[in-house]
Amino acid sequence: MAAEQPTILATSIGFDGSEVALHPGPLYSEALRLARVDGRRARLCILPTALGDDPSLLAKFYAAFAELDVVVSHLALFPMPNVEDPRSHLLQQDVIWVAGGSTANLLALWRTHGLDEVLRDCWEAGVVLAGVSAGSVCWHVGGTTDSFGRQLRPLTDALGFLPYSNSPHHDAEEQRRPLFHRLIGDGVLPDGYATDNGAGLVYHGTELHEVIADSPGAHGYDVRRAPDGTVRETRLPVRQLG
Repeated sequence: MAAEQPTILATSIGFDGSEVALHPGPLYSEALRLARVDGRRARLCILPTALGDDPSLLAKFYAAFAELDVVVSHLALFPMPNVEDPRSHLLQQDVIWVAGGSTANLLALWRTHGLDEVLRDCWEAGVVLAGVSAGSVCWHVGGTTDSFGRQLRPLTDALGFLPYSNSPHHDAEEQRRPLFHRLIGDGVLPDGYATDNGAGLVYHGTELHEVIADSPGAHGYDVRRAPDGTVRETRLPVRQLG
């Protein structure tokens, strides 16, 4: 089986844990539920491109996802793809999980290897696309990024599967909210959605279905330009994950 319709989880939700060990929170079980796996172990592929395919972090990801009793794999692009046919491999997955890191580098490498088109095919085929931070912004038209340095800058050439802008870590990094508002107000970015740390956006097709959270007090926001040029941010209802 596959997701009932193209589904994306765009989040500011990472793993629980420390530098020694990571543990998956309820978000990841939610992704598997949306994938509608029935009668077999789910298949989940990690895309660590934004982290430069760091092998030490990959080992932690494998250990974390093993707690969910899923068949875990990864697609690395350094120094070359680690699977013979990335397209076939990704289309066989139930969930593709995209790690955070450099959004700009992620997009450049994906396009070089044709993964932008492959991932669209996966999405349309019912593979659940999920990710955190860079793995949230990438599915949208663009957003804010620290890919170019500590000072946040606009990113306007993301994959555009979703026709909105996106701001992760909306409550946790002081530059995020004012820059996101300014970029929407100036028309650099389209209207969009933002998430506090601990919150995520569930899209069915290209429509926002709901906001989820694994942390009390974490919210999602609708951020849009009003006819008078001002920017209005509206807090959205949240479903707390158990």
